[in-house]
Amino acid sequence: MSEAQQNNTSQDAEGKKTGPRRGRRGGRGRRSGGGNRDSSQGNRAATWSLEQFQVEPEAGKLRFHDLDLPDTLMHGIADLGFKYCSPIQAQSLPYTLRGNDVVGKAQTGTGKTAAFLITIIDDLLKHPIEHERYAGEARSLVIAPTRELVMQIADDARGLTKYTGLNVHTLVGGMDYDKQRRHLDEKLCDILVATPGRLIDFCGSKDVYLDRVEVMVIDEADRMLDMGFIPQVRRIVRLTPRKEERQTLLFSATFTPEVVSLVEQWTQDSTTIEIEPDRIATDSVNQKIYITQTRKKRDLLANILRSEEVESVIVFANRRDQCRHLQEFLGKAGFSVGLLSGEVAQNKRVRTLDDFKSGKIKVLVATDVAGRGIHIDGISHVINFTLPEEPEDYVHRIGRTGRAGKTGTSISFACEDDAFLLEPIGELLGEKVECEQPPEELLVEYRPS
Repeated sequence: MSEAQQNNTSQDAEGKKTGPRRGRRGGRGRRSGGGNRDSSQGNRAATWSLEQFQVEPEAGKLRFHDLDLPDTLMHGIADLGFKYCSPIQAQSLPYTLRGNDVVGKAQTGTGKTAAFLITIIDDLLKHPIEHERYAGEARSLVIAPTRELVMQIADDARGLTKYTGLNVHTLVGGMDYDKQRRHLDEKLCDILVATPGRLIDFCGSKDVYLDRVEVMVIDEADRMLDMGFIPQVRRIVRLTPRKEERQTLLFSATFTPEVVSLVEQWTQDSTTIEIEPDRIATDSVNQKIYITQTRKKRDLLANILRSEEVESVIVFANRRDQCRHLQEFLGKAGFSVGLLSGEVAQNKRVRTLDDFKSGKIKVLVATDVAGRGIHIDGISHVINFTLPEEPEDYVHRIGRTGRAGKTGTSISFACEDDAFLLEPIGELLGEKVECEQPPEELLVEYRPS
């Protein structure tokens, strides 16, 4: 570190980063319209106290009560029904709440989103900005690879910030640019959640400024690499304060050499937290793998879907065209079905997800890229119409079910074309993958009633 950097950055007794993060600056063209908390919400918050949220201590479990979080944040946590920290939360929050950089190896469905959002909200509430702020100045930034994941993170953030007066903004491609810009003009930008491409567009047009970001989160770094987003993310990181002057949290399902290289470049003295996928995949999900012929897959799928125990289901396939053909087949077979893939317009994808959450749609057909952003409790089944080519995607897929303390079922079809993919899945899970023949009644030619 240079002498100038040393003069501008220090660490407190607990190791928390401190530095020139909060001083008035000029040069911005637009003042923001301000906050957004309505009076009824404020009244509810004013009458609430932590005494109304009782959680008994349990051996081996960390309560959110034990973390010295602001009451307004705890109110949101109480509303969401969170009582005890998940493993990734229990291991990471004691570090992140002190301002330390953390690198987390964890699949979706482990609670990592809440971990980094609680860290951000705690920091923003405990270090309020006193000087005048300008439109588009983000105090914190979350970068995620897909539009669905951005929207889900933002929904979670709004639930946690419900009583805080903090504003959450999203920037994603495929949706109205001017509308997103108007929102930035109308309300201060406390938490910004964005996909890389659209964020670069807003930075380039001077509608967003990142030079005052206090906490930066890079979610699903491995997927960023797979999708070719890292050059864009590098440009974004260069627009934020130096790593000595910001807190950086990076999450990835896998630690490839490329991910490790990014960690070294973007974090300072980071702590690594690892949650192993085998525990995640097997604890709450009953896994079945049916050996079948390619030509029998559609009959097998339709017969499973009409079973009484199937309440809501995501069907995964590897390619967009496969998903489109499956949606058409299931629609003609009389199922309420939606499609989630990159070829579907963003506004339609949002409506489809809303319909699936509400129960209007029973079956959702999705690709892996779109499916990464689906975090919905109550999904009873996941069906892998085709086995994923990357074993990590298998864990991501089946993690869509068996959430929030419930059990779920995953059913995978293994045919002559993709049975060779089973061995690497078993290696990742740390156990042999057992296959079985499907019951005869599921193989009969499906005829809609």
